[in-house]
Amino acid sequence: MTSVQKTYCQVAVNNSFNGSILTYLQGELDLKPGQLVEVPLGKRVIKGMVLKNGLGSSEVDEGFNLKEVKGILSEEIGIDREELILFEWMSSYYHYALGPLIFDCLPGFLKRPRELKFLNGKNEDFPFDPTSDQQIVIDTIGPKLFKGFSKWLIHGVTGSGKTLIYLHLAKEVLKKEKTVLFILPEINLTPQFLKTFESYVGVPVYSYHSAISKSDKFGLWKLLQEDNAPKVILGVRSSVFLPIKNLGLIVIDEEHDPSFKQVDRCAYNARDVAIKRAHILNIPIILGSATPSLETFFSFCRGELKNNYFRLTKRIGTSNLPQVEYIDMRGVDEPSLWPFKTQTIEKIGEALKKKEQVLVYVNRLGFASYLQCRSCGHKFSCPNCSLNLRFFKGRNEMSCSFCEYKDKTPEICPECSNLKIFQKGFGTERLQSILNESFPSAKIERFDRDELKNLKNINAALERYNRGEIDIMVGTQMLSKGHDFKNTNLVIVLGTDNQLNFPDFRASERVFQQLVQVSGRSGRFSEKSLVLVHTLNQDNKVYEHAGKSCSDSFYDDELLTREMLNLPPYSRVVMLYFNSKFQKRAIEAGAHAKSIMDRLILEHFTKVDLQGPRASLVERRANKFTWAILLKSSDINHLHNLIRTFKKHFKPHYSVSLTVDVDPYQIQ
Repeated sequence: MTSVQKTYCQVAVNNSFNGSILTYLQGELDLKPGQLVEVPLGKRVIKGMVLKNGLGSSEVDEGFNLKEVKGILSEEIGIDREELILFEWMSSYYHYALGPLIFDCLPGFLKRPRELKFLNGKNEDFPFDPTSDQQIVIDTIGPKLFKGFSKWLIHGVTGSGKTLIYLHLAKEVLKKEKTVLFILPEINLTPQFLKTFESYVGVPVYSYHSAISKSDKFGLWKLLQEDNAPKVILGVRSSVFLPIKNLGLIVIDEEHDPSFKQVDRCAYNARDVAIKRAHILNIPIILGSATPSLETFFSFCRGELKNNYFRLTKRIGTSNLPQVEYIDMRGVDEPSLWPFKTQTIEKIGEALKKKEQVLVYVNRLGFASYLQCRSCGHKFSCPNCSLNLRFFKGRNEMSCSFCEYKDKTPEICPECSNLKIFQKGFGTERLQSILNESFPSAKIERFDRDELKNLKNINAALERYNRGEIDIMVGTQMLSKGHDFKNTNLVIVLGTDNQLNFPDFRASERVFQQLVQVSGRSGRFSEKSLVLVHTLNQDNKVYEHAGKSCSDSFYDDELLTREMLNLPPYSRVVMLYFNSKFQKRAIEAGAHAKSIMDRLILEHFTKVDLQGPRASLVERRANKFTWAILLKSSDINHLHNLIRTFKKHFKPHYSVSLTVDVDPYQIQ
């Protein structure tokens, strides 16, 4: 009697055990790669995705007691070959287990999703023709849209009409019955772009972001797996994983934006993943920004992509770039107006008299950065994190910006019982309070995540501002990106000095980008506009460069510094973070990791430079301590191979977890 031949399958499970790749008996199930299944792991049943099926006994190690696949998880959602190639590349590049990566990206499973909503494109004619500069871009990229993979950068000042170029090229792709994926950095930009695309394209327009329901996310995934018809999809970072059939073009707007970088779980950059996806699909990708990241600028201007780089230095129409002036805050003694100055208040008053609206920008929430006793110096800190609590006057509480800890505002100091509590620093709430006192008849609102909790609130606030119902809008970086405000010719910028002092090699780049972007909200429909930047450090070169929006002086200056220090784009950086609820364990893990890597670098990976270990800039977050090691090399292969070899030798205490951040946007 012949024995029945056993058949096995390889599964990427939603668990990091064994790198998430496990082998199971296939049993009676007819499985295929990309199918989602349920499998046993220990005493639990977990989710998995089939990588290989139909494996024979000679292809697996039968020395283990291999368990059988329990069943199929979903017939409606799966992963196709090209998507799997992308996920496998991400798993390798970002050093993150494949199974958890896949299931982090998939939508929740629903048996009865509601009917999917979308906008029907009206296919209206454009209200005006492209300028000669815009037409050059369209005429150059257009013929290359259907000739395989290509990468393009549109470096255009704010208001130069990048969106019109995207639309013209998107319509060419749609004519060929292909779909366009348009990726944005922030959810608050989605309504504006949805309205634009709804007007000018003749296909369905879908949106994908954190504010849409689980049902809509599942419904869109299901639709995209079944429907080849051309469409436009507008989404944020996670939309790069949507299973789009017949994808013909990817556009990344504001490619420099930090929102494209995920900081938890797999620390991927959606811009870089989108470039890889375009390469896999052999289609073009267009990057656009008024302030490209230094790495992107370098690759197009100093590398092999010079012919794929376009510089737009003029705004469309009659509008001009704003004049930037710096308000020297050194020696200012105006406590009732601080952090404003009399001349700033006067400029705001002049704008209001002309029936113009004003934007006030500071990248900090709350009324004060922290509270401190005037008598003994006691600071009110988070019991779970190495941070001072931020003060919110409106709700009379202090809260932590990292964990969920909150406390009522103290009436006396708990250390010395003194009644005088000093408020240090400022945020959007304090600015709004001062402006309310200075302009009692003006309508002043805040545009930040403390005030606006969801997309509906964000959209409503933008509509009120565009209708002229708000005179002064006080906001964070949510205000700085992509908005077209028609009646705003004055922008006030505060709080950038602290960001320049941040101990991170990208600090100057971030401040430059923020200044140029928020300045770009001024005068988009006017010949004359003004930006007032408050600073204690007017001589810093970043401020000089930010006043020259159409100049590349910042990039030239910063690249010289980066080259001398061998920092990106002249090298690549990886951060390793060792996390534990026990400080001693985190320190020991960092020291142990250093000893392993020092030996590996000396013997095999000599092109890698190691710095650390050191405490993270915020050592304790939510009762977990973090220590960090920085790895730097001009040879990316040395970096990756070092990390892979290190992970095979590194066996930390069970209470320690390791996080790998490749190409970090911010050094923690």
